[in-house]
Amino acid sequence: MTMTRIGSAALVVVAWVVAATAARADAPATKPAAATRSAASAYMRFVPDGKGGAHLDTATTTYENAAGAKVHLVGVVHVGERAYYEQLNKLFKGYDALLYEMIMPEGAGPPEPGEGGGGVIGGMQRGLKNLLELEYQLDVIDYKAKNFVHADLDADTFQRLQKERKESMFGLALRSTIRQMKQQAATGEGDLTGFAMMHALMSPDRALEMKYVLGTQFDKMEDEFAGLDSAAGTVIVTERNKKALAVLADTLAAGKKNVGVFYGAAHMRDMEERLAAMGFKRTGVEWRVAWEIPPGTVPTTRPAR
Repeated sequence: MTMTRIGSAALVVVAWVVAATAARADAPATKPAAATRSAASAYMRFVPDGKGGAHLDTATTTYENAAGAKVHLVGVVHVGERAYYEQLNKLFKGYDALLYEMIMPEGAGPPEPGEGGGGVIGGMQRGLKNLLELEYQLDVIDYKAKNFVHADLDADTFQRLQKERKESMFGLALRSTIRQMKQQAATGEGDLTGFAMMHALMSPDRALEMKYVLGTQFDKMEDEFAGLDSAAGTVIVTERNKKALAVLADTLAAGKKNVGVFYGAAHMRDMEERLAAMGFKRTGVEWRVAWEIPPGTVPTTRPAR
């Protein structure tokens, strides 16, 4: 397979993922102890089977307060198998309200299947969907369901806050990539991720191998977003989470007792801490398979560094 046949969109997606995942090496030294990754706080996991296959899972974690109200943090990956999103559609029917993320113009309704995901990030997510031969969340989730409640910043507010803070996802990822490169130069340690991605792109089973390689990075997404964060937080995570939890507080005050919060898995660590501050305690967790990678997809041994 030539570089031309791979396509520019695929290369842009890979470059974006490499940049974004590089951030995990740059968590601030002053980050609170609560942000340390642990099995109890993970909302996404990549599980190899030891036979060249694996599965990527996301968690739905349940919390309850003294008044008996339940909140379910439904962590999601934005590209996955159709069965994964269909399971979520069934799950959401059982909630009094389902709070969802989506940055869109104020007053706009949810998009029709296939219409959402505009802009640079949406385009990259669709590029990733095509590269991995998966489904895009906005094409399968039923956002027209009566119990769905928008719980995110509107587009104008999001852009204004990012401009005020001089923040962009690409800028944050680029700075982290540069610092990681400096760290690798100082320690002599390398990273095979980029080489593995290029090997997967050249493979006849490109989609399956890319799922495996990217899955190992998505598994670390909580740490990566923690590394992007700062003392004041970020717009992409912190400010959106504040908005979501404010909508949650209003929803609970209106008498809803069984509420879901449907956001990207990387948002959930911060949300969990905010829920604890509201008096909620964790009572359970359920895992769902987002990607299934069959045995024999990749070699079970890797070359030495």
